[in-house]
Parts: sequence; C-alpha cells; structure tokens
Amino acid sequence: MKRFFKPIEKDGSAKRPTISASPSKQDTESKKEEEEDLNNKRKEPLKLVTWNANSFLLRVKNNWPEFTKFVEDFDPDVIAIQEVRMPAAGSKGAPKNPGELKDDTSSSREEKQILMRALSSPPFVNYQVWWSLADSKYAGTALFVKKCFQHVTISFSLDKSASKHEPDGRVILAEFETFRLLNTYAPNNGWKEEENSFQRRRKWDKRLLEFVMQCSDKPLIWCGDLNVSHEEIDVSHPEFFSSARLNGYIPPNKEDCGQPGFTLAERKRFGAILKEGRLVDAYRFLHKEKDMERGFSWSGNPIGKYRGKRMRIDYFVVSEKLKDRIVACEINGHGIELEGFIGSDHCPVSLELAESSPEPNQS
Repeated sequence: MKRFFKPIEKDGSAKRPTISASPSKQDTESKKEEEEDLNNKRKEPLKLVTWNANSFLLRVKNNWPEFTKFVEDFDPDVIAIQEVRMPAAGSKGAPKNPGELKDDTSSSREEKQILMRALSSPPFVNYQVWWSLADSKYAGTALFVKKCFQHVTISFSLDKSASKHEPDGRVILAEFETFRLLNTYAPNNGWKEEENSFQRRRKWDKRLLEFVMQCSDKPLIWCGDLNVSHEEIDVSHPEFFSSARLNGYIPPNKEDCGQPGFTLAERKRFGAILKEGRLVDAYRFLHKEKDMERGFSWSGNPIGKYRGKRMRIDYFVVSEKLKDRIVACEINGHGIELEGFIGSDHCPVSLELAESSPEPNQS
C-alpha cells in the first residue's frame, strides 16, 4: 500500500492527493451575491407560519430547540405569534409603549435579555421583529418578517394607524407590495353577557367585518388565533362543545350557549366576515374531510374532562384572488398528547403559496 502515498517530508508536511477542487473564495462570494439578488427581488412572502405560543418567553425558556428546528425545517418568510405575554415598555403609572418590551425593572430586563439572546441566533437573526404588547403579561402579538422583504409597511390597529395599537396588542398589519397580512389574536368570547365577554367579542367581530370590506383594493391574508371554530367539522366533539356551560349558567340568547369559540352566534359572524370579505379558509379549501388526528390546532388539558377535546381555531384566511395559489396549509401538531405543539396548547399552522404569475406585458 505504500506506493499510493508520498513519504512525509522532514518538516512534517505531506502532500495529499487532491480528491476534488474546493470552490474558490470568488465562486463562493459570487454565489452569495446571486442568492442576495434573488432575495432582494422577492416582493412577497410565500411561506408563512402562525402560532399561539401561550407565552413566548416560556417557549424560549423551555421549548426553544424544538421551535428552532421547526423554523429551520420549514424556513418561513413570515412568523406570526399570538399570546406573547410580555409587558409593554413603560414604568408603573407612566404611559406604555406597546411596540417595545418592558425593561425598567431588574426582572423585566432579565426577561428581555433572555428573549433577545434567543432571537439574535440563527435562524431568527434573519428576521425583523415587530411587537404589539399589552400593559401586563397578557395577550400581545409579534410579527417576524425576513429582512430580504424591504418594502413592508407595518401598523398596529384595524384602522391602519401606524402609531395606535389595539388594546392588549391584538393586531399587527403588514402591507407588502402585492398583499396585506393581518395577524390577530381575537378576544375569547367568554361565557356571559358582560362587557368583557359577549359584548367585547361582538364589537371585535363587527370591526373585523368593517375592516375586510374596506380592504378590497389589495388581496388579504388573515392569520392568527381567531378563537372560533366555524363548522362542526372543526371540533373533535361537537355535542360536548355545544352543550358546555360555566357553573351551570345559561345565556339569555340561545345562540350564545356553548363553548367559547363554538357558539352559534360566533360561527355565524365568522361566516359573514368570510362571505362579505370574499375570503377563503385556506386549510378547509384543501382539506375537505374531518381529520381526528391532525385536524385541530388547539387541544384541551390532557388531564380532566377536556382531555382529547380539540378545536381548530388558528387559521390562514385568504382573499379569493389568492386561493388558486395555495400550495399547502397544514396543522403541524397532532394527537391527544400534543405532539408538535412545542409546549403550547396550540400548534403552529403553516401556509405555502405558489409564486404569482407575471403580468402580461402591456403594449
């Protein structure tokens, strides 16, 4: 075998046979420039994820490797988060800044540092992040957009005001060149005819209806925890959810009875929003049949009467103009034991669109 090798020189170096030529520095830089040029030419995101994290800080502390792998594997252009549960900046008694994380106390500074360290590492370092936060550790949304999408305008309310934030940080609206993206965390309907229950949700649904009807000039993608299961096919146990009560209380209006998110009143209002806004439920557009294993994005507590009781309340809803571009819309968790839920009671939902067809040249 010695004849295949050259003897080692006195200085200890050895010349080894060349197996394959490695790319030169110039080739590597050229390839990198080509990729950057391609990214810079992209006008719209094609791969999107929505996820109710049920406390983003807890997911960073307890489930970050799993979420990181999910993002690396799917490589989304946009990540929409609900239930951030991080308080807005501002000292006690002072006006709050919902677009910034609180850091005026030792505990809030530590929590912010934990979050920022996680987001400064790959793949999250490739995203620009916007926050819309509540005054306390409640609700809140975040939007991650790849930095290659430079032409994006962000606002934080349903009236498109850049400076005004919705109460509890429930809205982030991104306007790209070819469509709008609305990330919302809808308020829970609750169980009673009270200001912070049925009345709050009615007002929210009314404003959403007005919003979608006023935004017909550009296609819309609406995503997030919408806190409603539209049809019986969207819950695991329709009879259980229809008859659910809190401490035996029965609302005066029969259409308000049942599990929040599955009352007849909420489902009708959601249907009206879809119809009047000419919107399509992307998941149901592709998945016509009930899927007891992978068809639900929220799951009840594995212990107790809600074990195995599941709902689809996290959505991608798109304008009819976009429906033929839907390549995939998937619920990325399954089963009673919450596989793929990444520590939350909700699992990520993903949407993939085909590239838009180039407009014909006008003569």
